[in-house]
Amino acid sequence: MNVELPFAPVDTIIRRNAGDLRVSAGAAEELAKEIQRHGARLAVGAAERATADSRKTLMASDFEVETVVDADALELPVAPVDRIARIDIEDHYRVSMDARIALADILEDYADNVARAAAILARHADRRTITADDIETYFALFDHR
Repeated sequence: MNVELPFAPVDTIIRRNAGDLRVSAGAAEELAKEIQRHGARLAVGAAERATADSRKTLMASDFEVETVVDADALELPVAPVDRIARIDIEDHYRVSMDARIALADILEDYADNVARAAAILARHADRRTITADDIETYFALFDHR
């Protein structure tokens, strides 16, 4: 799978939830893959809502977001999130800037939740580093796929 999301902002998100733990490169890569999968699924649902409203442009409301945050407040960059949104939807759809920002905000919250849980798992395993195994274990336990 080609991962559209750069690993550096994902690493930053994990670190802000890690406390005194270190973060492996594999953890950032694994979480970036999961963020991408989740974002693509959310975009499919948004496209279905847009189609139901006879629109070809995805709006923030299609992601069930009422208030769009400022893009500068987000760690995840909007351009790769736009590419993630387009992975599993048809080419005739457009994605508004507000929808891109809304999806980035949703995905960042998602990443924060996973990173917090991964930190708990690493501490439980008595390790000082969050690894890809912690991310994978989270999804094995809570199967959000």
